[in-house]
Amino acid sequence: MSEVVRKPTEFRRACEDARAVQRRVGLVPTMGALHEGHFSLIDEARSRADFIALTIFVNPLQFAPGEDLACYPRTFESDLAGCRERGVDLVFAPEPNAMYPPGFQTEVSVKELGKPLEGGFRTSHFDGVTTVVTKLFNLTGPCTAMFGRKDYQQWKILSRMALDLHMPIELVGCPIIREADGLALSSRNRYLSPSERERALGIVSGLRHAYDAWAHGERDPNTLRSLAEEVIRPTFDRLDYVAAADPETLAPSPPSPSRLLIAVAAHLGSTRLIDNLVLGEDPRP
Repeated sequence: MSEVVRKPTEFRRACEDARAVQRRVGLVPTMGALHEGHFSLIDEARSRADFIALTIFVNPLQFAPGEDLACYPRTFESDLAGCRERGVDLVFAPEPNAMYPPGFQTEVSVKELGKPLEGGFRTSHFDGVTTVVTKLFNLTGPCTAMFGRKDYQQWKILSRMALDLHMPIELVGCPIIREADGLALSSRNRYLSPSERERALGIVSGLRHAYDAWAHGERDPNTLRSLAEEVIRPTFDRLDYVAAADPETLAPSPPSPSRLLIAVAAHLGSTRLIDNLVLGEDPRP
């Protein structure tokens, strides 16, 4: 049975109590609307820790005006049922005023890693992410934290933040979980109409196109990016970017890399989807 706490002080105390009896804390931060991708993070946490804490908090700081904060899916009861089925020990589901009390004015920012890719289109997004995750890390204390690599840039930024600030946190980047046809699982997939859901597979097709070229020896980043984009662009209403980048720095990749990140953000109607593939490391999606 998963214990549910709403107050930050209750969450901190529960994590401290677990460590006091020599239990290793595994943290799974989420915004709820849980799916098999989230459940895979729980499973990974269970393989690395023996007290699993999952957070459900739709963080207002990471939504810009006009984004989908108000309509972001909130499915707490089914989320809780899923947590209990997976053996989560503790669920932290605070209200916004508990995380951001009156007069709140502190922000955490990671500079260079937040500028490319998503940073060019969601300028305040990562400061909202790093601020809330800092608060969650402070409340949890020493732990192993799971993050999905579908949000690849987020994982790299949070890893940099934990390293720079000497946080006692081990961050684990977990593989993207995909549906049978290859579409990356996302809470926002439920926004898609049946026709949009079919068109969304253009992202997967584009990533596969780049993967196959890489497998046949292509190493030019611009060529690989163009191969992905030529498949993706016609199927989407709007394309924010198809980028080829260094997987560690997220800067434009040098020629003939041994690994290459292909990252995508594209729109179908009002739904924005992201996906990525690290050539030379990830399997074919």
